[in-house]
Amino acid sequence: MSLGLEKLATESSSHYDNLEKMSVHELLININKEDKTVPDAVEKCIPQIEALVSQIVPRMKTGGRIFYIGAGTSGRLGIVDASECPPTFGVPHGMVVGIMAGGDKAIRKAVENAEDDIEQAWIDLAEYKINDKDTLIGIAASGRTPYVVGGLKTARQHGILTGCVVCNAGSAVAAEAEYPVEAVVGPEFVTGSTRMKAGTAQKLVLNMISTAVMIQLGRVRGNKMVDMQLTNLKLIERATRMVMQELKIPHEEAHALVLKHGSVRNAVDYYKQSL
Repeated sequence: MSLGLEKLATESSSHYDNLEKMSVHELLININKEDKTVPDAVEKCIPQIEALVSQIVPRMKTGGRIFYIGAGTSGRLGIVDASECPPTFGVPHGMVVGIMAGGDKAIRKAVENAEDDIEQAWIDLAEYKINDKDTLIGIAASGRTPYVVGGLKTARQHGILTGCVVCNAGSAVAAEAEYPVEAVVGPEFVTGSTRMKAGTAQKLVLNMISTAVMIQLGRVRGNKMVDMQLTNLKLIERATRMVMQELKIPHEEAHALVLKHGSVRNAVDYYKQSL
């Protein structure tokens, strides 16, 4: 039985052939040529991304969360984006959640047939007591992944805001999402290897969504990550420089404020209130 893969942009034949005959230099140059097309594809999606972000922000202001679901590379990208929000923006763990087909063990090793279960995503989401304040974003390069299709469909039936990030137009995943983002990047350098251009496009879009949301929630001042978690010496020093710059005080004083108050925001606010 044909899966109709030949109709998908992500499955169409590479613009290059005989890759095994290319030199390392030729391979790298040509991969880079393909990669350069990705930002242009994402730029065309900005109205779609804006529409989705504009719906997410008011929900999160009333206690809502973002959930990402996906399989394979797409699922891993969602987990990466979710896991980076607490250290970057100082939000609680669980405010942005990444879930992938096959569970956490699938992060490192593929789980056979996990993405083909159309019911499992909702089962996974139900463990988090997902509700109508939350947003569910399905991530699927092909736009066909049953795990993602099923999760979005059931979430929508429960009144949950739904969006998606896909790399084919007119997909089954997009049909189940109220706010689809379709970044059509075309053929991969290695035919069908969506960890490449499609994965890059998805990463860019997820960066845009989470960063724009967090800025709208007040988690950035000026252009600084004032709520970042100070989990290592590099970040403590970065925070110290931020405080020095904002308050025009010496390094030693700024460093002491950062260590005492635990964040740039708290250090700056305490200093200003004490004047």
